[in-house]
Amino acid sequence: MTNFGIIGTSEPMRRAIERVAQVAPTDLTVLITGESGTGKEVFAQAIHHASPRRKHRMVSVNCGAIPETLLEAELFGNEKGAFTGAVEQRKGFFEAADKGTIFLDELGEMPLGTQVKLLRVLETGEFSRVGSSDVLRVNVRVIAATNRRLEEEVAQGNFRRDLFYRLNAVQIVLPPLREHPEDIPTLVEFFAHRTAQKLGILYEGISDDALRVLMNLPWLGNIRELRNMVETLVTLEKGKRITLEMLRPYMPLALPASREESMGFDDENSAESNVHTTDTDEPVQPVEQPDEVYLDSNATRALVHLPGKTSEQVEREMMYKALMNMAHELAGLREEISQLKDAVYRQQHQSSSTNASHSPSSIVAAERSTQQESATLLPVLPSQLDNPMVFDAPSLRLEDVEQRLIITALERSGGNRRLAAEQLGISERTLYRKLHEYQLLERFP
Repeated sequence: MTNFGIIGTSEPMRRAIERVAQVAPTDLTVLITGESGTGKEVFAQAIHHASPRRKHRMVSVNCGAIPETLLEAELFGNEKGAFTGAVEQRKGFFEAADKGTIFLDELGEMPLGTQVKLLRVLETGEFSRVGSSDVLRVNVRVIAATNRRLEEEVAQGNFRRDLFYRLNAVQIVLPPLREHPEDIPTLVEFFAHRTAQKLGILYEGISDDALRVLMNLPWLGNIRELRNMVETLVTLEKGKRITLEMLRPYMPLALPASREESMGFDDENSAESNVHTTDTDEPVQPVEQPDEVYLDSNATRALVHLPGKTSEQVEREMMYKALMNMAHELAGLREEISQLKDAVYRQQHQSSSTNASHSPSSIVAAERSTQQESATLLPVLPSQLDNPMVFDAPSLRLEDVEQRLIITALERSGGNRRLAAEQLGISERTLYRKLHEYQLLERFP
């Protein structure tokens, strides 16, 4: 059986590849589901290139990166004057993909109004451009993908039930990387050799202990995260053999000592780290590890539970915890500044013979210096440093913290939503929704 260029030989990946082989020769609509970074677009490309439509175009559309007000026009086109800024007639992505394939990524982000038109295209191949009553026809195969649970979205009224049933006829479920770690060695070799070939250097391989650590990581970003780390490591280390010590600075997560040992950092005990023995040396089944990941061991060890968490919930929790850690650091720094000021004041009045060195100007200079130091430790909201109650942990609500982070990111990026979204670690679509939610669109148009 061919792998269609897909890397992976584990049982979950083999099932997904077999599904590709079944549906590729047909014109059936396909729904690909899985966490972010699991390779949904790679599978969509595999289906297209193995189908009779491979001689025609495949158009990829990220529905989550296009604002709701523009998505319909981008997909179906528009007539001149249909809305502000529509200075000419324009074809949409469906017309551009005629006789080929259109890949709709992040389908769960699509607004309900656009879902109606998509359902019509799926059932009849007909649609109308925005601002026109003329009916157009296209011959397009639709492959959709989402990292959301569409069943839950349907139950909450965020996704049309009839569209879900229409899409769910053929579904390919991609497993997260943590569920098929046996594919990690093959993926590392593939990404490393490809990067080395692009750079014109020789890749010298990876040690067994470094590979064992990679296979034990949770990989919240899945294959995309692994690829980025391997490409960065090979590029910066010039293709040298990857060892455990070399791997440490590039680790995707900051791991506590106990967690490092369980993942293979304890060289002496790593071989037996997952197996417990009795006095009779009979092997006992490994203890099942909980599905949780420790983050940021330098501050509060934030415990993020993977099951049942959406990517947006994880992002918000991480942003909130990071800000809370900064708040605690700032509170400690303010206490130190207060103690320093008291010490200077006492020294000024106890040593009258050295008034020059303890003049008011020197106290002011010391105060300014400590204030400048505190500002560098909390770059998130420098305008709030003078208000000691702003970061009082008991008074913080998650919505307030999120709104402040968004405003700060947009101010730093000069109102550029793309740059602000990158700083916050979220998609432009999510940022746009948050701006609408917090009524910030007028402030940051």
